[in-house]
Amino acid sequence: MNWLVERVCVALLVLLVLDVWLGVLVRYVIPLPLTFTEELARYLMIWMALLAVSSGIAHREHIGVEFIFSRLPGPVRRWLAIAFDLIAFAFFAALFFYGIGFAVKGFSRLTMIYQIPKGWPFMGVPLAAFMACLQLLLIGIHDAFAERAPESTGASLPPMDEEI
Repeated sequence: MNWLVERVCVALLVLLVLDVWLGVLVRYVIPLPLTFTEELARYLMIWMALLAVSSGIAHREHIGVEFIFSRLPGPVRRWLAIAFDLIAFAFFAALFFYGIGFAVKGFSRLTMIYQIPKGWPFMGVPLAAFMACLQLLLIGIHDAFAERAPESTGASLPPMDEEI
């Protein structure tokens, strides 16, 4: 699942860069009346950032107190990691629940340039929260049944006893 999310984020980033370049070109180089680039860039950036949250969760790059976490014994680290996952899951589940209502209300309003219902761009909130919940569920199951407790709260951080 993370493989797909990362590819979607890269595709959104490529579209965002191309859109911003087009916006600069039509504003300063080629005088064309293209007004959609600014609004499209806004929605592409929001969707990309929101979807990237689940990728960060999959790599265990979400917030944790590393200084204390890495010094605790293995069983305590395992339960603390599961507690972090449960707290984050509760947050993203609430965001999913309220995000659906937010998106549904958005269908009654139109975007400025495209004149499409704002519910479509707003769907990024519950979708990203759902993906984050799914990633947290998978990483929580992994942490609960792994032979070793997680060494750190972030995959990119080396354990304290290793050299960089």
